[in-house]
Amino acid sequence: MTARRTRPSWLGVAATYAALLVVTAVVLYPVMLVCKKAFEPGRQFALSASPIPREVTLDHFRALMGAHGSHGELLFLRHAMNSALVALATTVVGVILSCTAAYALSRFRFPGRRAGLTTFLVVQMFPASMLLLPLYVLLDKMSLLNSVTGLVMVYATTAIPFCVWTLKGYFDGLPRELEEAARIDGAGPWRIFFTIMLPLARPGIAVTALFSFMTAWNEFIMASTFMTEETRYTLPVLLQSSVGQYSADWGLFAAGAIVTSVPVMALFYVLQRSLVGGLTAGSVKG
Repeated sequence: MTARRTRPSWLGVAATYAALLVVTAVVLYPVMLVCKKAFEPGRQFALSASPIPREVTLDHFRALMGAHGSHGELLFLRHAMNSALVALATTVVGVILSCTAAYALSRFRFPGRRAGLTTFLVVQMFPASMLLLPLYVLLDKMSLLNSVTGLVMVYATTAIPFCVWTLKGYFDGLPRELEEAARIDGAGPWRIFFTIMLPLARPGIAVTALFSFMTAWNEFIMASTFMTEETRYTLPVLLQSSVGQYSADWGLFAAGAIVTSVPVMALFYVLQRSLVGGLTAGSVKG
């Protein structure tokens, strides 16, 4: 006997949508409060719990964009360029190293393969704060403190283990028959990797690229520790300067948080289709 399919009642559908609306409102409520403070005059948060501002002003955004440094440069523009350079360089380095390492770990069997995978997994268990001292010593020995190159190396190092595991799971899901057919036709390992495997791994690469970009774009602790000159700071360090020990300009901080989050939201929107496929495939393969 086949089970009879019954349509859900309108009451059940309405309850489902109502529950989804409640969950969405709870998740978006803090974001709406930040947006309210960014467009509301004053330095402190209002006592009202309403997410709708009573007055609307762009003064916080003007103050953020118009702040000047000690040499007369626009701080926001300077720090935005630093963040973009560091994030893009980290993404390129992270994607290149993660793709090659993940493909090798997925397709080849060699001594130390399992130990390498385990090491990548164990590294993810340590918080970033535990790595500050050894990384600081290493950068100091290599004369890379207060340099974009040193910061890119640190960010890529922290992002690569997760990216390798994600891409390895995706490469594991690709059929080996395609590689065997290419070998029969005379293609070498590098040609197979670049012309066949990489195009098929676009969703996984999108996840890797976005994670690497977010790691560098949003990170604060390492940037504030390894960068000592104001002109080398990134955007998160600039935002922290608006919140001091004895005073805080929450309006300026909220405006900066909104502007800083725009590039990441844009990337999520552009890569949303690839992200779903990459995360799904990479999460179920071992």
